[in-house]
Amino acid sequence: MTEEIKTCLDVLQNGGIILYPTDTVWGIGCDATNAEAVSKIYALKKRANTKTMICLVANDFMLEQHIQKVPDVAFDIIDMATKPTTIVYDHPKGVAKNLIAEDDTLAIRVASDKFCQYLIQRLKKPLVSTSANIAGEPTPTSFKEISPEILKGVDYVVNLDRDKEKSTPSSIIKLGNDGTVKVIRE
Repeated sequence: MTEEIKTCLDVLQNGGIILYPTDTVWGIGCDATNAEAVSKIYALKKRANTKTMICLVANDFMLEQHIQKVPDVAFDIIDMATKPTTIVYDHPKGVAKNLIAEDDTLAIRVASDKFCQYLIQRLKKPLVSTSANIAGEPTPTSFKEISPEILKGVDYVVNLDRDKEKSTPSSIIKLGNDGTVKVIRE
């Protein structure tokens, strides 16, 4: 795993994009503070950059570095969640502008996967995590379902967990600073 992290860091720090296993589905990722790298992912997915992508952070501390004010209930949701849960927050900061939605929100998940946590801690920045598919096509539930176009379009494919089957996307909850809670995807 150490070699994989070193290789990924080299690619990410040079503005590249990676294909990697997450705590949910295989993801396409880049340094979430690098607008040019974020643009590469939108182009690869053939996705309008008005459709935002999820970011992964290593821990609660990093989450607080990238959201103006994390609602207290967010920590309860993170602690009590029984499956990976992504939360959409108001007023993100310190990430590429082309990741932030028109309503000034950003979807962030605290990674539970060890590889992702180590990689993000070493990168010292959030990592983009979007499903490894072209926009409009089904989300692959295993490595072997990822299209050749995606495999060829990334700068590096992580050599871990390629035999893992049937992963599912995270739950998504929107938390407004006004106290509103809305389930977007169960």
